[in-house]
Amino acid sequence: MTDAAALPGQPRGGVLSGPATPRAVNVLAPNASAMTLDGTNTWILAEPDSELAVVVDPGPLDEGHLRHVVDTAEKAGKRVALTLLTHGHPDHAEGAARFAELTGTRVRALDPALRLGDEGLAAGDVVAVGGLELRVVPTPGHTSDSLCFHLPADQAVLTGDTILGRGTTVVAHPDGRLGDYLDSLRRLRSLTVDDGVHTVLPGHGPVLEDAQGAVEFYLAHRAHRLAQVETAVEDGYRTPSQVVAHVYADVDRSLWPAAELSVRAQMDYLEEHGLI
Repeated sequence: MTDAAALPGQPRGGVLSGPATPRAVNVLAPNASAMTLDGTNTWILAEPDSELAVVVDPGPLDEGHLRHVVDTAEKAGKRVALTLLTHGHPDHAEGAARFAELTGTRVRALDPALRLGDEGLAAGDVVAVGGLELRVVPTPGHTSDSLCFHLPADQAVLTGDTILGRGTTVVAHPDGRLGDYLDSLRRLRSLTVDDGVHTVLPGHGPVLEDAQGAVEFYLAHRAHRLAQVETAVEDGYRTPSQVVAHVYADVDRSLWPAAELSVRAQMDYLEEHGLI
């Protein structure tokens, strides 16, 4: 068995659902798959002495899960006062409208199409509820509307799909762009260096105890894959599917369609920079 401390980001072992930091509790959605890992992490955030909570990413449209989130908050003496979305993929956002009905909350997101209410989210925004403070960090790349939420009081960051608790994420071409994604990873690295962030609360997979190590791993992984794709094209593998079969031969074939999205994003990036 591999020691978790030796893995990228030092993933926390044990059950995924439950308290993760003094202000964050995870309720795991029942939508496990190759793409969603153990399922979507729905985060309930609140100050310990507050009656108000914020929920980030209600998850899929699963009535049992959505009600379980509400029940978990209420059992802790909290009332959900606001719903936030890291991005619009269905495994994170499809249940948001129904969750808003159950809780009577607004839904704030970067994409206007996902909002319920007049307020969106933008770079530099500070979301404050019941003494809880979340800082909005734009992190496009996985998707154009991807956001992270910095939770300063816990020295933590909620990363959605920008950084996962296990493995690496997809740059979802054409909406996702590799150049944006690399810039976003560097932005997250600055949080670990300049703002003391050490815990990653991801959208899927376990909590990571070493945020800086996770970001550095992701940057190194992207550089390695980019070099592999560049070499593959130079060696005559011209189409994204050909590159995937060559570069991602060690990856489960069920993940190749997702890998092809990332390869398309990487090939676009190489073309934009005159490298192929």
